[in-house]
Amino acid sequence: MHKTSAWPLALVYSALIFFASLFPFTGWRAQGINPWVFFTATIPPPYWTWFDVNMNVVGYAPLGFLLALALQRSGMPRAAVPVAALAGTLLSASMEFLQIYLPRRVPSNMDLVLNASGTLIGGLLALALERLGALERWSVFRARWFSAQARGAIVLLVLWPMALLVPAAVPFSLGQVFERLESALTELLEDTPFLEWLPLREASLVPLSPAGELLCELLGLLAPCLLAYCVVPHIGRRAVLAVLGVGLGIAATALSWALSYGPAHAWEWLGVPAQLAIWFALALAAALIALPGRACAAVLLLVLMWQLSLLNQAPTSAYFAQTLQTWEQGRFIRFYGLGQWLGWIWPYATLGYVLLQVARRARPRPSRPS
Repeated sequence: MHKTSAWPLALVYSALIFFASLFPFTGWRAQGINPWVFFTATIPPPYWTWFDVNMNVVGYAPLGFLLALALQRSGMPRAAVPVAALAGTLLSASMEFLQIYLPRRVPSNMDLVLNASGTLIGGLLALALERLGALERWSVFRARWFSAQARGAIVLLVLWPMALLVPAAVPFSLGQVFERLESALTELLEDTPFLEWLPLREASLVPLSPAGELLCELLGLLAPCLLAYCVVPHIGRRAVLAVLGVGLGIAATALSWALSYGPAHAWEWLGVPAQLAIWFALALAAALIALPGRACAAVLLLVLMWQLSLLNQAPTSAYFAQTLQTWEQGRFIRFYGLGQWLGWIWPYATLGYVLLQVARRARPRPSRPS
């Protein structure tokens, strides 16, 4: 039996809901209001829009779907939908309860009802797909295409185009955190003796040259291809996933620029370095397509470390950060900054996953007594 990818995806999605519900996590205080007052408020509330209604339903539907799917795959088919609906309702009630302590958030019993309804709809959709045999066909497809221990890689591959929905200063290049981390640590340790413990940079960060941008973009596109190679042994299927991955990367990047800067700017990122990086990435993916899985993991580690090293030696653009906040749809797809966190963390999570898989394969198996 394969371990289902629905559990980690449900956990990631729950974290997204938690972050989006309580952002910006500042100004916590008791406001002299009964925390349960939203339960007895009138429905609908004085101020609401159809956009709010639809988003509260749609926002929780994937959680219900993933939870019900995970429970079905864990041997609880009859309890899957009720347990998923109850879990989504309790999560929503917890978020509404906590919002009473955040002056910038407004708890609502209408939101609770809509969130619970969305979770139930998602769970029923998972049940319907199971009854129609769609999930069984997915299991057959996964068994045919992926290795048995591919759960973590599948989750990372699903999250990769989502991480690209926040435009990166260098297209396809995730994990540029050094300058931000340095600034955050300096601010945190200000006026403390520990500030002197921070290492001093010997030289200022230098912007990437066009050749450096090309290399970062090339490595950024090659990383998901190699990750797929680690868990897909068949050469033909590797080729399909490599082309699909590069195509999804291009589409996600264009969508993020369209939503963040306006539809007229959807392809402004596609300069000469990006165009060359796409073709070079496809050529390298084709050249490496026959490598064994363990060799692919070793090359992937080199690719990720090389890209992160190059990327974090360059400064982030202040103009880029400012323009990132100007488009309303762009703020929405970033889920109040959570999407940007996904872009920062993805390559490091992939590094950790690959190192863990290599260590497991290298660990000697205990010999059986004769």
